[in-house]
Amino acid sequence: MIRYTIVSTKFGFVGLGGSESGIALLTLPKSSREAALSEIKEFADDAVDGTSAFDDLPYRLQRYFDGEQVSFTDSIDLCGATGFYRDVWNATRSIPYGETRTYAWVAQQIGNHRASRAVGGALARNPFPIIVPCHRVVASNGKLGGFGGGLALKKRLLEMEAARPDVIS
Repeated sequence: MIRYTIVSTKFGFVGLGGSESGIALLTLPKSSREAALSEIKEFADDAVDGTSAFDDLPYRLQRYFDGEQVSFTDSIDLCGATGFYRDVWNATRSIPYGETRTYAWVAQQIGNHRASRAVGGALARNPFPIIVPCHRVVASNGKLGGFGGGLALKKRLLEMEAARPDVIS
């Protein structure tokens, strides 16, 4: 069973979905509560409201989007993820707040230095943005690379974290 809650942040409404195994989905900020709920329902149409299932994560998300450095050590539900995706997401979780790494760096961390493009594909399918901070992964040439929430949001998140001012100027 998936429980959900919608969190109002300075960036917009963030949807959280979770199972007994951990966080199963975190949406990027949406312009409305309904848009965040719609994404949750696309993921699990039988999801039920369950704010208490997330401990203080909604509060930490609000603080994060207020610009505070927050730790997200929450369990994530990796059920159904391939071993490669698990490796990529776990390596990406190790990138500190306020820092960036490249797709090539992530590939090296998982022991496959030739997998930079595949790393990008795995991060494009990341259902836990912010918790798995894929916005902190940039291209080796210094460009931002891709981001499911759009490059403007990626740039805004990096500026908020004060990461890589040379890339975001």
